Amino acid sequence: MNELDTEIMAGQLVKKGLTPVHDEESADLLIFNTCSIRDLAERKVMGKLGLLGRAAKKHSIIGVTGCMAMAKKDTLFRKFPHLDFVLGTNNITDLEAIVDEILYTNRQIHKTDDRFEENLDYLIAKRDNQVKAHVSIIRGCDKYCTYCVVPYTRGEEVSRSPDSIVDECKRLADTGYKEVTLLGQNVNSYGKDRPDWGCLFHDLLARIDRETDIKRVRFMTSHPIDITPELMQAVRDLPSLCEFVHFPLQAGSSRILKKMHRIYTREQYFEKVAMLRQIVPNVSLGTDIIVGFPTETDEEFEETYAAMQELRFSIAFIYAYSARKGTPAKRWKDDIPEEVKQERLQRLLDLQAQIGKEERQKFLDTTVEVLIERFNKDGKMLKGRTRCWKKVILEGDASLIGTLQPVQVHSFHHETLLGKIPQSNDLLKIV
Repeated sequence: MNELDTEIMAGQLVKKGLTPVHDEESADLLIFNTCSIRDLAERKVMGKLGLLGRAAKKHSIIGVTGCMAMAKKDTLFRKFPHLDFVLGTNNITDLEAIVDEILYTNRQIHKTDDRFEENLDYLIAKRDNQVKAHVSIIRGCDKYCTYCVVPYTRGEEVSRSPDSIVDECKRLADTGYKEVTLLGQNVNSYGKDRPDWGCLFHDLLARIDRETDIKRVRFMTSHPIDITPELMQAVRDLPSLCEFVHFPLQAGSSRILKKMHRIYTREQYFEKVAMLRQIVPNVSLGTDIIVGFPTETDEEFEETYAAMQELRFSIAFIYAYSARKGTPAKRWKDDIPEEVKQERLQRLLDLQAQIGKEERQKFLDTTVEVLIERFNKDGKMLKGRTRCWKKVILEGDASLIGTLQPVQVHSFHHETLLGKIPQSNDLLKIV
């Protein structure tokens, strides 16, 4: 979501006549679009802002936008008096006017509204990727997990009209985009705040599949409580919808899940995974896991470890708990020693690495559909992803970028599959 907000703000500024530059020394305007989910992300921004404040001379207009702007608001001015503006996640449409006001008045401006008004011009986004695009469908979150700042930095859920979303997807397809990722803090809640539309998330997916030429559709992120049988059937039945679902578990202990206010038990989560795998046998699952949540015992951590062993996620984002200011969990004692958190974290990382290796071995000598996105960093090989979000590298020229190709997997390196576009005879042998 932050990446998309950055693209929209960049588009506004380009339309205004500004030109992007690649080094801060020549920039007249520096914007830090921030995330508050992890403490490290905030500390990096604070450190950079501090360095700018100690510079001998201030050349640029400096602004902070995004979640950190909402979480810290006007306290940023007290800590960094050289800041020119603080703009919240719900106010990015005000960017042009604020830049103008600073130029004419030379005063600091702080604007952080609590509620998002759905009036963004998404079509103005300046996208660097010409193959894949992010499309916002809902902003905010009403779940209030005890460790998460999002409801306080993004506000309550506000859905975007289905006609607007479908129109953007049509335009993206017309300009050559092959894949869209539908974004929201909880995409599964789409449309629940607007019952008059008669369009829930699975209805929206069906419209995009039916009414646009987008070849691939993904979505993130999901809350398990709102993953419905209708959504599972959409993953099975809609040709454009990729067979990958981000299905965050967070913890394998029902007591810890309750303390996190996740609204489901371990047993309910397992039941939904079993239902999804029954409806979509070839589905791949991603997850998020937090270890070392306050009061987590060794036995409860072992429940998380056992859950990951049994469920075998294709992708897992695993973190050690860190308290976030403004969340209910911040009031609790962070009573798990850091060395215990790191030991638990490493055990899960090692487990997931082994599961991932075993999963990648299943791809050997198979042919998969890959969307070719770009050259890799050294510019010698092409890079893309399968429908189930596996990274693939193969040989080929620039003419393949933006195309869907059958790729025969012959090996893998770390988390990346290595393959080649098969000759017709090779393809027949595999089929």
